[in-house]
Amino acid sequence: MSKKHVAVGDIDCGGDGLFLISGPCVIEAEDLMLRTAERIKSIAADLDIPVVFKSSFSKDNRSSLEYYQGPGLDEGLRILEKVKKEFELPLLTDIHYPTQAAPAAEVVV
Repeated sequence: MSKKHVAVGDIDCGGDGLFLISGPCVIEAEDLMLRTAERIKSIAADLDIPVVFKSSFSKDNRSSLEYYQGPGLDEGLRILEKVKKEFELPLLTDIHYPTQAAPAAEVVV
């Protein structure tokens, strides 16, 4: 069986090297996201491990409609793009609908 490789930024996911995917489950306040990204990047650098920042702009799979679901597509992608630019981190997020794929790809790819 051959290995599958997927590049996230300059990280070879599927290669032999260890890497970290980390971040808040769902995007919260912008300042919290920026502080979290800064800390994750610092820890990864100290450990010499490549890191991919991952957070979701919407969590549609919550068990109750009353739970916080995230800031939504536009605001969430704006915050993720800021994380990407300020900390030069590759990004991942999840999408729930086909219409979210193109806008998300503009930011995370």
